[in-house]
Amino acid sequence: MDIEIKVPSLGESESEATLVAWHKQPGDEVVEDEIVAEVESDKITMEIPAIATGVLKEVRKQEGEVVQAGEVIGIIEERQAPAKPSGKTSAKAGGKTAAPKAEEPAPEEPAAESPRPAAAEAAKAAHRAEPATSAAAGPETSSEAEPHVAPKVAAVPEPSPAPEEPAAGAGERERRVPMSALRKTIARRLKEAQNTAAILTTFNEVNMQPVLDLRARYREAFKARHGVDLGLMSFFVRACIEALGRFPVVNACVEGEDIVYRNYYDIGIAVSTERGLVVPVLRDAGAMSMAVIEERIADFAKRAREGGLLPDDLKGGTFSITNGGVFGSLLSTPILNPPQSAILGMHAIQKRPVAEGDRVVVRPMMYVALSYDHRIIDGREAVQFLVAVKEALEYPGRMMLDL
Repeated sequence: MDIEIKVPSLGESESEATLVAWHKQPGDEVVEDEIVAEVESDKITMEIPAIATGVLKEVRKQEGEVVQAGEVIGIIEERQAPAKPSGKTSAKAGGKTAAPKAEEPAPEEPAAESPRPAAAEAAKAAHRAEPATSAAAGPETSSEAEPHVAPKVAAVPEPSPAPEEPAAGAGERERRVPMSALRKTIARRLKEAQNTAAILTTFNEVNMQPVLDLRARYREAFKARHGVDLGLMSFFVRACIEALGRFPVVNACVEGEDIVYRNYYDIGIAVSTERGLVVPVLRDAGAMSMAVIEERIADFAKRAREGGLLPDDLKGGTFSITNGGVFGSLLSTPILNPPQSAILGMHAIQKRPVAEGDRVVVRPMMYVALSYDHRIIDGREAVQFLVAVKEALEYPGRMMLDL
């Protein structure tokens, strides 16, 4: 039976992607749940698993072509998977008889490479709702729903680590490497942000001693009570939400010739992965406790590392926070994530001498930066917003008491 390989659902905001890689070629054998192709949208890279064991019979789309959600890009000719030997049956290896150890995983199923069963089962159910009518059938012939495959997320249009470069050949003075589809998307969207918005950045510094003291005092009790660590990001999320409430234009966006004010706070949190930054969104973060914020951020980080983020996790957002300090950055100017009008940049905490009254003392200081769209946000509002964030962090007790 012929089984269709389809482009997974890309989320509500995206309908097309680029086919960036085939990991199998026509005639190659494929195993159920094995990754056979990758597609890239504007926000993420998604791996497409085989939903049956057999042979890749046909490839309908080539690498570099634009594909639509739900479109058939290839056909697998399904074949019965060979039966696996039981633990009681002896196996010949190198001419000798050896009994496999029950406690060791089968060689073809190492834990580090095992696919996500939920994703594979979802894809299988969607594809098998109606088998391909023929090998020559086009995308229009299939009427079943789009498969819902949990994607592996690679990157979004945020500044990300430079891609790995190929080793230079002997005596080579320069080399030309084509941009990946993802790098082209990042370049296009970041340039669009610069060409569209009037981006300015304002800076301030925060004495982190009060937050660090509060965190040290209640960290163990917080974890015992809520089952999650008390990090710094929840303090910044709460501080930004408080400041956004005082300066709502920073939470607004431009649509045509209108300014759209949002009375909710969907906060994007930049999370680093091996292939770049992703920015999942805390929906209605204004209604969240610090424990819930920490739980959601921990969940985002875990799923980002494991490739379990969904397209809708990255959709929207009214304001973003990025932390270059985890990489050692002392000062930077973050770039906007359109259509958002502002983004806060956190940086490394560094002990520095500062003046307190007439005394010079050493405090753990952090530079913070706010990049904003000057088309709708005036410098006065941007500066006052950042001062409000600074005050909330330097007097966290007042923030916790909603004063």
